Amino acid sequence: MNPRAALLLSFFAILFLTNCKSSYHAGTTFNTTGSDPQAIAIADKVMQAMGGYRNWSNTRYIGWDFFTVRSLVWDKKLHRVRIESPKKNYVIVLNLNDMSGKVMWEGKEVTHPDTLKKYLNLGRDIWINDSYWLFMPFKLKDSGVTLKYKAEEVMMGNVYTDKLQLTFDKVGVTPENMYNVWVDKNTHLVVKWEYYSKPTREHAEITNTWGNYKKYGKILLSDDRGERGKLRNIFVTKNYDEAAFNKLALSKLE
Repeated sequence: MNPRAALLLSFFAILFLTNCKSSYHAGTTFNTTGSDPQAIAIADKVMQAMGGYRNWSNTRYIGWDFFTVRSLVWDKKLHRVRIESPKKNYVIVLNLNDMSGKVMWEGKEVTHPDTLKKYLNLGRDIWINDSYWLFMPFKLKDSGVTLKYKAEEVMMGNVYTDKLQLTFDKVGVTPENMYNVWVDKNTHLVVKWEYYSKPTREHAEITNTWGNYKKYGKILLSDDRGERGKLRNIFVTKNYDEAAFNKLALSKLE
């Protein structure tokens, strides 16, 4: 092989490896063909800015308080969650893979099968909602998502952003929802979102800024939702008390 050919081969090999590192696998039913390539590229940059797909994949336990409403601990590897609310006196421990689990409601363990199923389904819905408020930047290429590029916009403080739109197809408990998401062109971090219960709605029902990104373990998370308040007591750890995913005793919500 002549030197020039070898040099070109090395160049393309480096380019290939770089692209592999900057992109990440989408969910199995992510709408690649219906999404905008520019929006997909921005989603990849967001993932990198948040710590990268590998670090996100390897994260084990994440805990947080959903404002002052309730607290959650998610075992990301085994897809188990513990949800508790001392204010409303309930604990839900749930395996999201098979929807098995236990519930303590108003101080008493729920044993009737139909009632237990109802509260376990409630736990799943709570987890879907509360986790999206914290992890949305990692979920831009989830299964069922169509990702569109909408515009460049300048936000207050001269922050230049790319506006993306997320719609969903046959996923989650509310697949008709739509989100607009603004990504800082400089940091590649999400700085704002809007929520619409249906794409046909003229005005957003929820609008929040995303701020105060900090490193937890090997990933970045944002706790500040502007006027809505903060997601508190966030932690990421490799080890957690196994009994937490079985016991129904309340802990104190700080």
